[in-house]
Amino acid sequence: MSVKVIVDRKMGTYHPEHPDLYYPINYGYIPDVMGGDGEEQDAYILGVEKPIDKFEGEVIAVIHRINDVEDKWVVASSYKYTDEEIESAIAFQEQYFEHKLIRKVGETDEKI
Repeated sequence: MSVKVIVDRKMGTYHPEHPDLYYPINYGYIPDVMGGDGEEQDAYILGVEKPIDKFEGEVIAVIHRINDVEDKWVVASSYKYTDEEIESAIAFQEQYFEHKLIRKVGETDEKI
């Protein structure tokens, strides 16, 4: 599924409410798609090595938070990432939550 992400926490910045939380990747939201917290759906962006304002890509995984009300989407331009690479990229924030990485079975170059 292709989506457009508006980046509100650029790579290299800190969380506005948690100044110790550094963003090593771009992070944003999908306009007009509501998440479990009643706000627009959050998304991690993989594969972009510079701060950006917006991104269009494929949803390659969903991070289901077991001990929270919202899930996070993982968006990239390709499906080349392993589960381990995704987990490593999002660990800066997801280390604080019990979660499950959800992907389509056998996903490598398929679309969700």
